[in-house]
Amino acid sequence: MNDIRRTILWVIFGFSMVLLWDQWQVHNGKKATFFPSPAQQTAPAVAAPGAQPTHADAGVPGGVATPATAAATLPATAPAAPVAPKERVEVSTDVLKLTFDTEGGSLVRSEFLKYTDTADKTRNVVLLDDSKDRIYMAQTGVVAGAVSGAFPTHKTVMTMSGERALKEGDNELVVKFVSPDVGGIKLVKTYTLKRGAYDIAVKHELTNTSGAPIAPQLYLQLVRDGNKLPGESSFYSTFTGPAVYTEAKKYQKVEFADIKKKKVDVEKASTNGYIAMVQHYFASAWILPEGVQRNISFDAVDIGATLADCCYRATFVAPLEAIAPGATKVVDATLFVGPQEEKKLELLTPGLEYVKDYGIFHMLSKPLYWLLEKLHGFLQNWGWSIVALVLLLKIAFYWLNAKAYASMAKMKAVNPKIMEMRERLKDNPQQMQQEMMRIYREEKVNPMGGCFPIMIQIPVFISLYWVLLSSVEMRGAPWALWIHDLSSPDPYFILPLVMTLTTMLQTALNPAPPDPLQAKMMWFMPLAFSVMFFFFPAGLVMYWITNNVLSIAQQWIINTRMGVPPQFNLPKFK
Repeated sequence: MNDIRRTILWVIFGFSMVLLWDQWQVHNGKKATFFPSPAQQTAPAVAAPGAQPTHADAGVPGGVATPATAAATLPATAPAAPVAPKERVEVSTDVLKLTFDTEGGSLVRSEFLKYTDTADKTRNVVLLDDSKDRIYMAQTGVVAGAVSGAFPTHKTVMTMSGERALKEGDNELVVKFVSPDVGGIKLVKTYTLKRGAYDIAVKHELTNTSGAPIAPQLYLQLVRDGNKLPGESSFYSTFTGPAVYTEAKKYQKVEFADIKKKKVDVEKASTNGYIAMVQHYFASAWILPEGVQRNISFDAVDIGATLADCCYRATFVAPLEAIAPGATKVVDATLFVGPQEEKKLELLTPGLEYVKDYGIFHMLSKPLYWLLEKLHGFLQNWGWSIVALVLLLKIAFYWLNAKAYASMAKMKAVNPKIMEMRERLKDNPQQMQQEMMRIYREEKVNPMGGCFPIMIQIPVFISLYWVLLSSVEMRGAPWALWIHDLSSPDPYFILPLVMTLTTMLQTALNPAPPDPLQAKMMWFMPLAFSVMFFFFPAGLVMYWITNNVLSIAQQWIINTRMGVPPQFNLPKFK
């Protein structure tokens, strides 16, 4: 039974590793190794450089008429204004450097002044970008509703006004884009940036310059290519792609592959929530006020780019009431472009904190993050905060661990009897099983007693794993000595080596199984698991080392108290 218990644990461990590896492959845009899904469809056709904007690029999805396909009947319009040459304008605050394109007044680049690139510390992190290597933009515009028409879209060249930099002593910076009269609608977009903030207030003013009522629709969209992030690890990965949140269906991640296959299953209309583009540590999101009707769509589009897999779009379309001649309709929105700082996300809109990917144990991860943050407030060092958090968890689970290790100690005490009996009755398996059960009854040993207490703790430590992997606070945070970034692998591989040694020590403290195959598995599985930690962030390796050391200490103390002296069982692979 001791062998059965150990085998069950290794099977669970091995199968978990298989599932984790399979999901890493999927998250990295590769085919699943063990549980493959149907082959992905071919990427959308890419227009040649310099080609005219396609239908998808000119408007929005969901059956809404676009300027390229509008019917001939239009409201009376004023003479078209001359088209000004488009230009890109750089605007900066204390935390953001943004680039706007006067074509549509779109946000086409965002640089975070407080976050440096992990690969090149001389460069800041860039999220939104419109370059040869990346397509990632935030766009808005107006399209026709029930009545056909061509209105100002994100392809309409606008006139920009406002300051280019946040002045000393000012708390706000206002940038305005004014469109020409297109189809009887004049659009004014006003971006208000605040000191120290990553959320941008975006006001849309739609003025009816025609002589008849117009019922247009406002769209807000995030467009991004589906390529992997530079330097993304193959050994661990968080979600990259679109997401949507509504009160009805809560937070839903949308895979690029599902968009391409047109298999997206999300709520199509709502009066609340947001759409987002999510990646490790950072996110962007469009947020409309509560009560504003919005249609939700995700699609793959061709914008004439040269990237291999371009592009994917998350869109809100807000139908508006008819605007009387000479009247103005105002629609406020919020554009978030920034790091996934949980507290700040919670304050912006319900559910926005879910863009910080905690995996399946979100309800456990949130209180663990709260506790980690409190420890950091006291210790002022994220590395020591990780050590303190694991220590507190070990204290909280002390009695469960004590029960598990006590059961293991009893098993170790009777192991000589079991080994002698197995050798004596190796030719009579049935009698061997009966004799084994008799020994367990007489010694009052439960072979499975060490499994349940440990299995209860697995979700907690998986949750802590996701907290450390997902928290942007770890990014660039030093610990001590040579560890200057807890979110990056140890440059000298010292921590992974220590982690491997503690894993081997912990394995050696367990009694060696009589079956040679089980003995090999008992050593090979932890060693294989340790290899992956050479590529894990230093903060995660620290967490696992601390857990190993505390587990070894507790097991050693309990074995000694029960009169079972700790003994190292080295592998024998004969």
